[in-house]
Amino acid sequence: MIAVLGVLALVTTGGYALYPSSSEVVDLTPANFDRLVVQSDAVWIVEFYAPWCGHCQQFVPEYSKAATALKGVIKVGAVNVDEHKSLGGQYGVQGFPTVKIFGANKNKPDDYNGPRTAQGLVDAGFDSLRSKVSMQMSGKKSGGSGSSGKKGDPKDVIELTDSNFDSLVLNSEDMWLVEFYAPWCGHCKNLAPHWAQAASELKGKVKLGALDATVHTIKSNQYGVQGYPTIKFFPPGKKDASSASEYNGGRTGNDIVNWALEKLAENVPAPEIKEVIDEDSLKEACEQHPLCVVAVLPHILDCQADCRNSYLDILTKMGDKYKKKMWGWIWAEAGAQPELETMLEIGGFGYPAMAVMNTKKMKYSLLRGSFSSDGINEFLRDLSFGRGSTAPVKGAALPKINPTEPWDGKDGELPPEEDIDLSDVDLDDIDNKDEL
Repeated sequence: MIAVLGVLALVTTGGYALYPSSSEVVDLTPANFDRLVVQSDAVWIVEFYAPWCGHCQQFVPEYSKAATALKGVIKVGAVNVDEHKSLGGQYGVQGFPTVKIFGANKNKPDDYNGPRTAQGLVDAGFDSLRSKVSMQMSGKKSGGSGSSGKKGDPKDVIELTDSNFDSLVLNSEDMWLVEFYAPWCGHCKNLAPHWAQAASELKGKVKLGALDATVHTIKSNQYGVQGYPTIKFFPPGKKDASSASEYNGGRTGNDIVNWALEKLAENVPAPEIKEVIDEDSLKEACEQHPLCVVAVLPHILDCQADCRNSYLDILTKMGDKYKKKMWGWIWAEAGAQPELETMLEIGGFGYPAMAVMNTKKMKYSLLRGSFSSDGINEFLRDLSFGRGSTAPVKGAALPKINPTEPWDGKDGELPPEEDIDLSDVDLDDIDNKDEL
């Protein structure tokens, strides 16, 4: 019974790590990954996992045993991809658990495809260590540590001053990272190429600025700058001077990018669940987002306002849960958009129904389970990790949309019955007609 409750806790507790702080398995995050793994000279075995994954839970004893056996020789870490999706995406993780070995070339880790046993992991770790030593003895250079090697454009770093700081940073809706530096500071000079790399990679998503604190002392004093470089984070949306907080991530380009993307995802508002009433509403949801979730709800006469709102509540809940994905969310009434339903093969087995579409690849996936929070969550979770079956969109183009009036939020009403005038009908003629 205790074991069952433990497994339930793993699945249901948000943000739960499979490995306790007392474990020899190091908890890796976007804030420390580059510093601990990529910049390190040590060989690392890294597991990418999800707390709800049954195979990951079963793997814990063997992985922990390997970490203990390799202590002081090879580092063993783990990334919770449910919490740190940017790292999972960076290393192409598509299933759980995924184990990679960061050996001689830290920029190109090797996939571990051996048995999920402590002995298998130990053997693979020593193979990688021997390979690294052999390369060093032969004088060959291994893949570099630090940044990913991408070059940034210094012009993408916005120059800030006392006079333009408020108008550019505080009065904008954008998310900002601001470096307060001194021209003579050695650490600032080392940070410069990484700051430029991050600014280029984050262009259009997060703004990176730099302010010479030795010249523009009003702002540096206002934000309590006492050492260089000091980096401050300003969240998206409305803000003032009190909105600033300390940046606590790493100092490589990858560290900065991953940290910023995590923060950006945290601040994404829940998407609006929009009704398909014209072609623009469909295009906005599906062409301006990586994926769009399309729900077709029962006709209002079959499912009145309370019933429909219960389905919309489920969609709103799921939209909030997956808001970091930045998907589009739309719905239509059954029969209102027949070409959309035909294209996605929705409605053949009843309503409500759901499909998720990728307009860039013109592929879609159909919900086969229940239209419930649990059923939809399982469906979307599989899709978010690259699982689930897909089919090509019929016609390879968005369908024609019938312009409709948006739902007014009220119950449906049957059309009024027409009064039939029987005064002109000769009932005798009816009675005299021959029967068939």
